[in-house]
Amino acid sequence: MKATLYYRGSLSSCNYDCPYCPFSKNKDSAATLAKDRRQVEAFTDWAESQGAESHRLSVFFNPYGEGLTHRWYKEAMVRLSHMDHVDKVAIQTNLSAGLAWTGELNPKKTAFWVTYHPGQTTEEKFLEQVLQLYRRAIPFSVGSVGVKSAFGRLESLRRSLPSDVYMWVNAFKDKRDYYTEEDRAFLRSLDPLFDLNAEDYESRGRACGTGHNVFYVQGPGIVKRCYKDRRVIGHLYRDGLDAVSQPRPCGMDFCDCYIGYIHMPDLQLRKRYGDGLLERIAGAGSQRQMPRVYEEGVESCDAHA
Repeated sequence: MKATLYYRGSLSSCNYDCPYCPFSKNKDSAATLAKDRRQVEAFTDWAESQGAESHRLSVFFNPYGEGLTHRWYKEAMVRLSHMDHVDKVAIQTNLSAGLAWTGELNPKKTAFWVTYHPGQTTEEKFLEQVLQLYRRAIPFSVGSVGVKSAFGRLESLRRSLPSDVYMWVNAFKDKRDYYTEEDRAFLRSLDPLFDLNAEDYESRGRACGTGHNVFYVQGPGIVKRCYKDRRVIGHLYRDGLDAVSQPRPCGMDFCDCYIGYIHMPDLQLRKRYGDGLLERIAGAGSQRQMPRVYEEGVESCDAHA
């Protein structure tokens, strides 16, 4: 089976304190962090045990919190990136942690989904981190939530990023009719695919890869169809993927998040994102060559900010 696994362990804390995020208010105990480490290591060991004769895997870490401030997430990504039967390993991250370790990654199998938090870091510091990935030719996307108060900073970031880096914008959906048509036009200028995310897709009864070849794995090995569907469909370590895999139409009324609706085949979003579908890179593969203007460091892009 060629399977995609979203993995989320016990981690529920972050080094940022965004006011809209519940996990920024948490501080995990030493026991919780030790538990999370054991879970990540067990998951990585399981992935290694599969081998090409069993399954080809793509792994996406999307923890409740910032994973890359913890050694075990870095180690897991390095290990997975060098496994022959792993096609890709990616992670959602605010990219605040040091990046020297990324030199150990196989860049051909690694990707980053990088979220910009304007209230938590400066554009200059954020760009320094982003351009380290860029110079190492590690694919990544960059994006943020499209709240109106951040419009100016998002526009500045788009100007500062290399032109071949895809920048996405998540639609802010907490308030109905939040955007004017002028707002939408502005956000499309930053992210040409903004309208795809702005929509809530009617999904009940529609075909979806989740539960069939896409799975949401929680720390102890619990497998669910997707991150919003609470129904348990099996246990990764006890049952294995073959036993839990079957076509499962969506049981939710709507799907409103990228990591969910991209697996609805009738939306045909792989045509838009290609091999970068998992890590949200439209036109994946264009980040392999670095424009000369960025070769001498972050200072050379200041003029574009």
